Amino acid sequence: MWKYTIKVDGMMCGMCEAHVNEAVRKAFPVKKVSSSHKKGQTEIITEQELDEALLAKTLHDTGYDMGTVAKEPYQKKSLFGLL
Repeated sequence: MWKYTIKVDGMMCGMCEAHVNEAVRKAFPVKKVSSSHKKGQTEIITEQELDEALLAKTLHDTGYDMGTVAKEPYQKKSLFGLL
């Protein structure tokens, strides 16, 4: 699994976060997506790598601009992993 942290320019409120999350969910098969207008970023958890050009187009078509993208392997944390 992969975790993407994307800088998104143009988000101003909770509705903006919802628009970005909905657009990403429609364009890609993601496990989880969450956005923060305060941080100016969106985090995506997915099983497969994303097409960054398509992601940029998806955000642009929704009215937002994509900045830097950080990609890292993601391993789900379990409750039992803490013991």
